[in-house]
Amino acid sequence: MNILVINCGSSSLKFQLIDSKAEEVLAKGLCERIGIEGSRLVYEPENGEKEVTEAPMPNHTQAVKMVLDALINEKTGVIKSLDEVGAVGHRIVHGGEKFASSTIITDEVIEAIKECNELAPLHNPANLIGIDACKENMPNTPMVGVFDTAFHQTMPEKAYLYGLPYEYYEKYKIRRYGFHGTSHSYVSKKVADILGKPYDNLKTIVCHLGNGASVCAVKDGKSVDTSMGLTPLEGLIMGTRSGDIDPAIIEFIAHKEKLSIDEVMNVLNKKSGVFGLTGKTSDFRDIMAAKDAGDERAEHTLNVYCYRVAKYIGAYVAAMNGVDAIAFTAGLGENNGYVRKTVCEYLGYLGVEIDDAQNDKRGEDIIISTDNSKVKVLVVPTNEELKIARETLELVSKN
Repeated sequence: MNILVINCGSSSLKFQLIDSKAEEVLAKGLCERIGIEGSRLVYEPENGEKEVTEAPMPNHTQAVKMVLDALINEKTGVIKSLDEVGAVGHRIVHGGEKFASSTIITDEVIEAIKECNELAPLHNPANLIGIDACKENMPNTPMVGVFDTAFHQTMPEKAYLYGLPYEYYEKYKIRRYGFHGTSHSYVSKKVADILGKPYDNLKTIVCHLGNGASVCAVKDGKSVDTSMGLTPLEGLIMGTRSGDIDPAIIEFIAHKEKLSIDEVMNVLNKKSGVFGLTGKTSDFRDIMAAKDAGDERAEHTLNVYCYRVAKYIGAYVAAMNGVDAIAFTAGLGENNGYVRKTVCEYLGYLGVEIDDAQNDKRGEDIIISTDNSKVKVLVVPTNEELKIARETLELVSKN
């Protein structure tokens, strides 16, 4: 079965068409600047050249139509008709407490997702727009929602409750939810496969380090804690997000800078993180280049970033009373050996030893710790789209 995986942002749409039997990507691409001047479709068929089509995309419905047209294009398409798409898997950021697993999308499910919109106002509405657009273009094709938060619904109360009046949890469901669940699930299972150990008898810490970043403790195949919270703002320092801060800072900045709460939150979400620390960029390639050129601020930023990651790893070793494996994934985690090595230098107390030659490699599943290392350290490229396709296939096959 061919499965179309859709990941909608507010002004973008990422997609992959996956042959679920062979688990091969037949085509992939991105719609950019939807609803904005200069919109374009980037389309890349398997074994073909990347194509860029600049055309108006006033809404996601039009973007989805352009994607589907590209897939069945006589010259560069990879399927002959949309009948060859057996199902569509949608990435949905926030499922709240309503969804502990992926689900077939029905009208009732859509209403339940809408109820979670206030928990992810930038993401869920865009995800719903993508669902509506696909339903309009492919009304008879089954669709599945795969939630970023679902994997973390196994967290115990002691991990997800905040030190706030309990009534806020009862009334508003204010608690820690966690994100990147699809990635953490995929990578932790892959670690078990690589090590040849049972997934349900392994303690793994997954470090998903990208522009958005989170750490997850996976014990016996279940998420028991993770660094993101009610929103993706909590936890690690990220590309433009502050991560953990003293909450009183919000009031302090608001008074000093004469800003509203919304304006301060905009600073914390879009002007902070490594971007705020460097004052220049959120791209770690630029930060690494600046450090190598002697920029002390860039070096300080990297030190602060790596220290925060190492602290979370230490916390999750305590949460699980041990650790068998630590995995690095996502753009930075997969490609930046300096960050991996610097983080692991804090982990000598665990008996972690890094093989520098292995750590210099990138883009593949690899063990970067030495044979003598008491804890295995790996690089595992994440594949959220494949994970979504697998869960979509499993649900559709049952119905």
